[in-house]
Amino acid sequence: MTQGRGTGGSGQVAVIRRRFLLGVWLAAGVLLLWRTADLQLVQGSEWRAEAERQHRMTTAVPAARGTVLDRGGVPLALSHEVFRISVAPHEVRDTTATVERLGEVLGLAPTEAARPFQNSRRWVPLAGRHPPAVRDALSSMRGVYVERELQRFYPHGELIQGVLGAVIDEEGRGGVEQAFDEHLKGAPGAEILARDSEGRAIPGESWLVEPPLTGGQVVLTLDADLQEIAREALRDALERTGARGGDLVVTDPRSGEVLAMVSTGEGGGGSLGGINTPYEPGSTLKPFTVATLLSTGKATMADSVDTEHGQWTVAGRTITDVHSPGKTDLAHALQVSSNVAIAKLSARLTSAELYEGLRDFGFGAPTGVHLPGEVSGRLTRPQRWSSQTPASLAIGYEIGVTPIQMAMAYGALANGGTLMEPRIIRETRDSAGRIMEEFEPRAVRRVVSEDVAAEINRTLVGAVEGGTGRRAQLATFAVAGKSGTSRAHGPGGYERGAYYASFVGFFPAEAPQLVVFVKLDRPQGEYYGGATAAPVTRATMEAILAAHAPPLDRQALAAIARNQAREVEDSEDASIRPYPESGMVEGAPTPRFAARTLDGFPDEARGSTEAASGSGLEGEVEEGRVLIPDLSGVTPRTAARRLHGIGLSVRWERPGPVGATDPPAGTYATPGDTIRILGMEGPPGRSGGGDGG
Repeated sequence: MTQGRGTGGSGQVAVIRRRFLLGVWLAAGVLLLWRTADLQLVQGSEWRAEAERQHRMTTAVPAARGTVLDRGGVPLALSHEVFRISVAPHEVRDTTATVERLGEVLGLAPTEAARPFQNSRRWVPLAGRHPPAVRDALSSMRGVYVERELQRFYPHGELIQGVLGAVIDEEGRGGVEQAFDEHLKGAPGAEILARDSEGRAIPGESWLVEPPLTGGQVVLTLDADLQEIAREALRDALERTGARGGDLVVTDPRSGEVLAMVSTGEGGGGSLGGINTPYEPGSTLKPFTVATLLSTGKATMADSVDTEHGQWTVAGRTITDVHSPGKTDLAHALQVSSNVAIAKLSARLTSAELYEGLRDFGFGAPTGVHLPGEVSGRLTRPQRWSSQTPASLAIGYEIGVTPIQMAMAYGALANGGTLMEPRIIRETRDSAGRIMEEFEPRAVRRVVSEDVAAEINRTLVGAVEGGTGRRAQLATFAVAGKSGTSRAHGPGGYERGAYYASFVGFFPAEAPQLVVFVKLDRPQGEYYGGATAAPVTRATMEAILAAHAPPLDRQALAAIARNQAREVEDSEDASIRPYPESGMVEGAPTPRFAARTLDGFPDEARGSTEAASGSGLEGEVEEGRVLIPDLSGVTPRTAARRLHGIGLSVRWERPGPVGATDPPAGTYATPGDTIRILGMEGPPGRSGGGDGG
């Protein structure tokens, strides 16, 4: 009986165990079914989306950056589509065919096309960027991946690089690229790419869901042809003079438009020295000192000043002239660039008047040009001046100016006395070319009256025709301008024997259309601005006149040329033609006012002779000498033009119509000699010049 009860107990335990296990299995099954239903029915959409995400990805499609154009619509900066090629060797089934195809489409040598298959790397990018044609040729090949890129392209190379700037890591850096980055860069689009199990994009499996928006356009005031002319003129000057670098700026004084801006340093082109590198201008600042004297009524052009043999000591500093003009008037002092005369007369101005006069012309403040990195230059307030500062400022020292400031200040003299804001952006457009914003000319302030500006301009014409700027003369049009020579700064102060040579001129003087600024950094040998920078101005003007479609009013120029021709013809009666028509300087062209074309820039000995061969004015020649004509009664400018035309230099001795010349009419002179023009008015005894210009 006992044994039977034991056996029955074991059976019950086994039944309970089986029932428990069955319950567990049933519970697990129910749980599994519940979980399956939850995953399939409740969470199914989420997991399907996750699977889709793992096999597809959304990426940004870069937008093409907008185009930068010159004033005539010539592209200066644009974006174009290029493609980068990569190979996944382990995915390629037919290596030989792939190598042949790569070589054929990409123009690769067999060894270069086979390079991806010569190592164990799973991903091998090929060198170079390729045109869109490779996309269709290679995108269907297994194991070959074609990736699109947008590349910034500058068709003119370094020609306008300083103004344009660059694009680095898809951001504008410097110049227009930085200033208008938001407008140019556009808006990226979006596309979906299919990916394999290893996360790589599957070729041909992509869907564009949002197209990119191309960036807007920016139209500059620059002229690509004038920019090329300026660059070549500056490059030739650097080679000829051995200068370390230089700047050349061309502007329209009426609108303030910048037509060309080139800066070159020791490291090459592509800088923005025209707006961010100030220098001490020297004598090119003197016209603004004189304009302040005239505007305040502290002096007139006829005021006399004694230059004391070319030396004057003020506040313990001795100011000198290279050549003393003796006792002279203000007009002549400016033409021959007398440091002593200008410094002496500027003492009539109070510190506030001198400071405000220079400040009104834009010195010591940014011009507002639409480019990043512009500096203000340096114009110290009178409270911080030393006793020597007023005299230094008057002749262009103790002040720092930028080339763009100087060009705009001379533009104010050229246009009748109004300082204009420099304008380098004409307009912005959207990607379809519709105008979004126009940048109109903006006058900053009236600096001097029209009468004062006209007086300064007449004097600056004299500075070119008989003063320190003779090498800037044009055969056809009168040029107004001023040369300057100033000491160059180094890390420890002024460098011994180092100078900046500069010249600023505008033409035609009667109704100026262009201002040309030139500065050379440390020219070797002959370093005066009149000898080194003035010829660059002339070469630039001549090339602009000869250009196919320069931004000039040709009708106005033609009218001025006709008026000047009549002026000369009216003065050429029998009494002032002591030479036969057949007696011509060798090489002189027959037509009057022929445009000059010069090979390089003439040196001092050749300058006046070459001017004769380009002027169309002829004189009797005897064994290398020319006969001085009778110029009695003609205007000084006509007399200077005729004497320059036969190869002679000119020095004006007295104002007014010509009374006589020294040497006198009827005698012979050697080309290059200096002839004194003795006017019928004013005191005699003026000669020489100031800082050498």
